[in-house]
Amino acid sequence: MIETGEGWDCHVHVFDRSAAASGGHYQPVDRPLVQIEAMAEQHGVHHLVLVQPSVYGADNSLLLRALGATPGRHRGLVVLGDQCDEAELDAMHVCGVRGARLNLVSPVGEGADVAARFSAIAPSLRRRGWHMQWYARPAHLPEIDRLHRGSGVTCVLDHVAGFGVGVAAHDPAWESLIALARQGAWIKLSGWYRLGASEPYAELMPQVRRVCDLFGERIVWGSDWPHTLFAPDSIPNYGSTWQPLVEALGREGAERILRRIPSIYV
Repeated sequence: MIETGEGWDCHVHVFDRSAAASGGHYQPVDRPLVQIEAMAEQHGVHHLVLVQPSVYGADNSLLLRALGATPGRHRGLVVLGDQCDEAELDAMHVCGVRGARLNLVSPVGEGADVAARFSAIAPSLRRRGWHMQWYARPAHLPEIDRLHRGSGVTCVLDHVAGFGVGVAAHDPAWESLIALARQGAWIKLSGWYRLGASEPYAELMPQVRRVCDLFGERIVWGSDWPHTLFAPDSIPNYGSTWQPLVEALGREGAERILRRIPSIYV
């Protein structure tokens, strides 16, 4: 991928088989931080953004321990309950946490009243300059756009905001995506296999190029390691998850995105 060793993979998960997990669509196996660090380093990626998996709910202890193993190197995104302990959030910030995640897709994600959850969390995020990352489908974007307007909280959409091969070029969801981009939202190019595509993901390129045109420099890339949609012994090659970015932006453009630390993680 790159030779500098300063690249950023902005969407990975760590798992511990012994940690308590909610029943969901997968059963976690051991995937420690050192494993993804070693794999990423082989591709010139030195920094990771650890995203709280849905199966652990708001128990962020595993993620925080992983961040504490190499202080200052990585960043984190947590899941928060309705009640936010300010001192606890301050400690998370010191560890490297820079945002929270709301999951509207996974079986053990958020409940129905997403607006109430966002309203409860937003003041704490705003005070710290944290962002809200959404795992959402295109149909959710009008509400996300409405919630972020005037909130003072930056929006980040992961997994290409769900714009897979089944979303037509004239789908109304594009208008909501355009509105979010104009608000200053960011988008994460990740989870290609969650979008109705298979490697090398050529059928996604029209969507990805259109998204890149909309968001400009407010793009980050994530491998989505360890790829929970796959059996543990058949996960995608790490480098293959970066190739669609090269196809969409060219090698120079892709490396520029990979090398710089995005402002949402500073």
